[in-house]
Amino acid sequence: MTDAKPLLQQKRRLHHALRQLAEAPPHAVKNILAEFAAENAEWRVSHPVNHNSGTAAVADNAWIPLRNALPDMERRDLIFVGGEYQNQTLIAALGHYCGTFQNDWLGIRASRKLVYLRYGEVYELDAAGRVARASCLWDILDLVRQCGRWPLGPARASETPWPAPLSGDGLVFRESDAAESRASLARVLAMHDQLGAHDDLDGSGRAGLLEMGRRCTWHPRFMWHGPAGIGTTRGLEGFVDGHQLPWRLAFPNRKGGAQWDALPEERERYGGGHYIRIGDGHYAVTGGWPSVIARHLGDGFMGLPASGAEVTFRVMDFYMMDGDLIRQNWVPIDFLDFLRQTAPEKLDEIFN
Repeated sequence: MTDAKPLLQQKRRLHHALRQLAEAPPHAVKNILAEFAAENAEWRVSHPVNHNSGTAAVADNAWIPLRNALPDMERRDLIFVGGEYQNQTLIAALGHYCGTFQNDWLGIRASRKLVYLRYGEVYELDAAGRVARASCLWDILDLVRQCGRWPLGPARASETPWPAPLSGDGLVFRESDAAESRASLARVLAMHDQLGAHDDLDGSGRAGLLEMGRRCTWHPRFMWHGPAGIGTTRGLEGFVDGHQLPWRLAFPNRKGGAQWDALPEERERYGGGHYIRIGDGHYAVTGGWPSVIARHLGDGFMGLPASGAEVTFRVMDFYMMDGDLIRQNWVPIDFLDFLRQTAPEKLDEIFN
């Protein structure tokens, strides 16, 4: 485990640097990035930004255009946690970039109105405490929705801003209990195993998903906060009806997390699997770039016909535990990258 005091210091420094970056004038972005990130750091950002090598590239392709689009932008973190996985120190953040959408961005026409750009971000630190790799899932599709351009079917759940954790303590700038941190992650991974073991082709349908869900560690008032196109669900029935059933009908027996270990060819091709698995008190975070692989076999997901394509998903999961149960789960997913793989004509509607 990462020693608590250095990790707390690293969290505070990075939190301060990211807030500075969010509010910096465009001409200062590169200098601020150089203060906390390695010059050759790898930056992975949602489609269509994607992979960038070095701070100069990500400044030009991601941060400066975003700052130009939202001149009064500010960063509002809901969760800020850290830990160690595979001998790497990782810090994860979830929240919203808030600002007035004044200038076009990525081909999306500016609304001239207040917008909230949801994000999930993971920062891997080097031995000197500088960012060596960043993975940023920005819900750009939700920004499109806020601007009144929606080329897909309606969400089955409620499209709402992501709320802060019910406990009100998502910015973890205190020493966490190591045993509690391990237990939070262990409960989450056990739930992953249960979800992964369910056979979507066994004919049990909705009833089978409800029964499987009852064996998982969901709180009775569990809330699943999904990306644009899915929305937020409440309770087990809401989770099954609003997300799990349509997801599993479209992508039966998809693989994720540790299941990549049994897919060596696919792992070699896509680099799949988790790059983060951390617990921090009663929070836990997992994520992969990609972390899910599936065959798109069912019609209707997000209003799309089945493409038959093998697809991957860039996903993060942020969890808050309530005792032994999962109370909230925030799930950034790069659905623009999914559309790139299955329905590129929809991207043309968004960006042209």
